[in-house]
Amino acid sequence: MKVLVSSCLLGEDVRYDGNNSSITMGSSFTFSQKEIFMDILCDNEIYSFCPEVSGGLGVPRVKSEIVSANKPFKVETIEEKDVTIPFLIGAKNALDICKEEDIKVALLKSKSPSCGNIEIYDGTFSNNLIEGQGLTARLLEENGIKVFNETQLESLNQFIQSN
Repeated sequence: MKVLVSSCLLGEDVRYDGNNSSITMGSSFTFSQKEIFMDILCDNEIYSFCPEVSGGLGVPRVKSEIVSANKPFKVETIEEKDVTIPFLIGAKNALDICKEEDIKVALLKSKSPSCGNIEIYDGTFSNNLIEGQGLTARLLEENGIKVFNETQLESLNQFIQSN
């Protein structure tokens, strides 16, 4: 199966702080989680993608959060600079790849203003999480692409096995 995967989860240094969120090297993941992730990587066709970089933002970049999660969307940096357009472009680019390659499932970074699929930061830069989706996760889901995050590896694996 073809799977879109957040580049940072694959160990690419594309996060806003210039680091990554590698599952295989991350100390917060159990051996079992790492093993499931490696099975997913080995048994499927992986498409590495970072919506924020694809949308034109650099690495490192100023931390951003969604300040308006409903249309019209608004994403701002901690310095109150509007970066909505690069986030929307990145989301559209992710959807385009999924459509072009017939990708039906994505593994995206949790809590991200682009990739979060369950929770995102509340837009106040105070580390408060709220229920919500990042712009890329939301657009993919709206277009029938199932989105998982790195805490849902077992569910992702089950989804892949059943499809």
